[in-house]
Amino acid sequence: MAGGGGPTLGGVATLILLRHARSAANGSGTLAGRTAGVGLDETGRVQAEGLAGRLSGIPVSALVASPLQRCQDTVAGLAEKLGVPVAVEDRLAEVDYGQWTGRAVKDLTQEPLWKVVQQHPSAAVFPGGEALAQVQARAVEAVREHDRRISGEFGPHAVWVACSHGDVIKAVLADALGLHLDGFQRIVVDPCSVSVVRYTETRPFVLRVNDTGGDVSGLLPPKEEDSGSSSSDAVVGGSTGAGA
Repeated sequence: MAGGGGPTLGGVATLILLRHARSAANGSGTLAGRTAGVGLDETGRVQAEGLAGRLSGIPVSALVASPLQRCQDTVAGLAEKLGVPVAVEDRLAEVDYGQWTGRAVKDLTQEPLWKVVQQHPSAAVFPGGEALAQVQARAVEAVREHDRRISGEFGPHAVWVACSHGDVIKAVLADALGLHLDGFQRIVVDPCSVSVVRYTETRPFVLRVNDTGGDVSGLLPPKEEDSGSSSSDAVVGGSTGAGA
């Protein structure tokens, strides 16, 4: 069998889900939501500057990002380094938290809705905002549409980056993992972390979740595939490991 750390996946693109780097609101414990003008703090700027190094050697074909400033700031340097434009995607924007926007998280924990968000997020609707189920629907629709477009435009081994927000990425990962939305709070997505998904005709494969480390070259599919299995087939007996 050809080398590689995952299933035989010819014919599909690789999606890197990137959470924006740490923002000023993250540092202050405030729920920024869709508040305009929320940029990165000093830690976040350092994280963003390190992205090009972390993704060095990865042939990124396309960048897609939420319109909010903290996401745009996160990918700006990477886009310049790669010479790849950033496509703005409104469906990857932060959750519309409605009346919760701008409030301190420590105060929100006292709200009755907090327990719903924690235990039954599929039933959570933010006052004056949107439902978490709506967030998942729009975000999953967006990433699948872009994945098909990028695969068609750049070929079956294309790699692309989608920069979004914590709860949005968790909702996308829950869908890819086949989890009910009520289980999405089990997923952790830290600032400037990457999670990796490949969509196939049969199922998505989740290769990484919440990776905040360095080299991510192991996410690339093997260049030669001689197992004879479908690109949608999972490895039987377990992965052979990177470089096997």
